[in-house]
Amino acid sequence: MTTREVEHEITISAPAPAVYRLLAEVTNWPRIFPPTIYVDREEISGSEEHIRIWATANGEPKTWTSRRTLDPEALRITFRQEVPAPPVAAMGGTWIVEPLDQGTSRVRLLHDYRAIDDDPHDLLWIERAVDKNSTTELAALKENVERVHAAETEELTFSFTDTIRIEGSAKDAFAFVNEAGLWPERLPHVARVRFTEDTPGLQELEMDTRAKDGSTHTTKSYRVAIGHHRIAYKQVTLPALMTLHTGVWTFEETDDGGATASSQHTVTLNTDNIARVLGPEATVADARAYVHGALSTNSLATLGHAKDHAERNR
Repeated sequence: MTTREVEHEITISAPAPAVYRLLAEVTNWPRIFPPTIYVDREEISGSEEHIRIWATANGEPKTWTSRRTLDPEALRITFRQEVPAPPVAAMGGTWIVEPLDQGTSRVRLLHDYRAIDDDPHDLLWIERAVDKNSTTELAALKENVERVHAAETEELTFSFTDTIRIEGSAKDAFAFVNEAGLWPERLPHVARVRFTEDTPGLQELEMDTRAKDGSTHTTKSYRVAIGHHRIAYKQVTLPALMTLHTGVWTFEETDDGGATASSQHTVTLNTDNIARVLGPEATVADARAYVHGALSTNSLATLGHAKDHAERNR
């Protein structure tokens, strides 16, 4: 079997420990790295952790489990995929953070990989995916670390949660949100949906949503359904006022026989488009309020219909 080895690197204007911390906090990766959809920390034991990652490779959603070993002293994180996604037969590597001086560091990202049956076409596919994702991730890491380190005061990234009470089962409410292919029939604010789920629990959702003024906008998301209690998602086609939108739908039974359903959002505002969308006088606070209001309106509408669905099925 042929093992290929490749290395990518970038120089970042931030201290090495700050860069390492961001890489170590793997659950934040969907917010930092464009290819990462969702990460679940399945097990932690000392410096070792088992994680499951959902991410895109060459534009295709994939999922795999990895073992990571964290070494904060050496500023290194080694990783090895335990259950790779085809056409990968084996994949591993190392993040190495090297201090260049007090405020600058170099990040090296090493990969080694093999393709199933050494297929030349698959090797080329993996090579492209590794190169594209590594380049994208290192650029995003640099941007995020430097922005945090520069301590931007404007609150461009924010999170909020909407929760409702249901006199019915959490599983039925989950089913309503999970069956997004039926949303045009079930949700007045959804005009059109294209929904695929080639891998169980890994979904691609493109939809046209109607705004209050009658206009429609198209968004595309990748979604990860976990059990019957959680659906995490990441929007990859975004409205003009956002550069990031991730979220989680959560469904929980309560002790009294009812349930709660929640919709959590994390958003980063796109400051370049605030004046164009909201007018020349609009501020970051105005954009926050507008985006929060629009997302809350839609998620509360969806939660309300999920509640009706669950209570009818009780």
